[in-house]
Amino acid sequence: MSATRYKILERLGGGGQAEVFRGIAETIQGFRKGVAIKRVLPHLTSNPQFVAMFLDEARLSLFLQHANVVQVFDISKAEDGTYFLVMEYVDGCDLKALIEHEVRSARTANIALCLYIVKEACKGLHYAHTLEHPESREPLNIVHRDVSPPNIMLSKNGEVKVVDFGLAKANSQVEDTDQGVVKGKFSYLAPETAHGDEVDARADVFALGIILWEMLTERRLFLADTPLDTVKLVRTARIPSIIAINPNVDPSLDAIVRKALARDREHRYPTAADLADDLVGYLFEKNMKATAKDVAMAVAEIKAHRAVRASPRATLIDALIKDEINQLTSIVAEEIRAPLRGADDDDGEIVDTKGWASDLGDD
Repeated sequence: MSATRYKILERLGGGGQAEVFRGIAETIQGFRKGVAIKRVLPHLTSNPQFVAMFLDEARLSLFLQHANVVQVFDISKAEDGTYFLVMEYVDGCDLKALIEHEVRSARTANIALCLYIVKEACKGLHYAHTLEHPESREPLNIVHRDVSPPNIMLSKNGEVKVVDFGLAKANSQVEDTDQGVVKGKFSYLAPETAHGDEVDARADVFALGIILWEMLTERRLFLADTPLDTVKLVRTARIPSIIAINPNVDPSLDAIVRKALARDREHRYPTAADLADDLVGYLFEKNMKATAKDVAMAVAEIKAHRAVRASPRATLIDALIKDEINQLTSIVAEEIRAPLRGADDDDGEIVDTKGWASDLGDD
């Protein structure tokens, strides 16, 4: 494999676990490709257990190639020992930004668009859940474990892509004393995860149910003042009526969401594909339509809003970080033969009256 270097163009955002940059991958042959670089923060990479889990899961993420999954190209390491994921750059925004924009605009939820986005995320997750090793054909048993609005990307072309399979399991090993990390991830746990049980694909289905409930109500479902209280909410999994909050939602759609959010996973949708099938069936039955064009229009509106608010000046800290990360070199070539064994993003949020963050700077 030829040596690859990465050049940073701009910082896109960050949170309690990582920071994200837009960059260029360059090889000695002159090949240049736009990429996103997600840098795991130093306080996490100093944890050996986290690093081992992160590398195992990141190697698995290299197998993922699907239209609804952000592709990971490389695992990189800086001279200071911090780790990076080099991945497909999605020009657009994340789902959290879309929900926040809708809340600020005081709009009623676009039901068809909500269902379309979740349905597309279902496709990417089901692919990962059922993926086999390309050589042994053994199931990889990939579970995301951190399906949340910041981890669903929306492109300017209307694509919906799930990101961060390489961080979710590793992040579950971070010390609970790190308040910046646990607050976000606990809000999208499944009850079995909150009880410390083994998880399977149905944990990701539950997280999709949370997202769907929150999109339709424009409120947070499981969010309390402390991480412990948030976990208690997840464990009991009492689901308020969507219809009482949004009368535009009818009982049949409410039933779909409730099945995704069943506290007992045996009563939940067994696969993300099954949830997607019911969402498509509902849209067909109600003669409702949403496509990638609708996603693209929503993303364009958000990007226009950001452009108005953006400052043209780069900060000194961004310039310093850029110099540091320009020293990245690829470590995949030397570790590609490592045995495969087989990651939760914090929101870093400032909660408003509906429980949605007022800032847009997430992992």
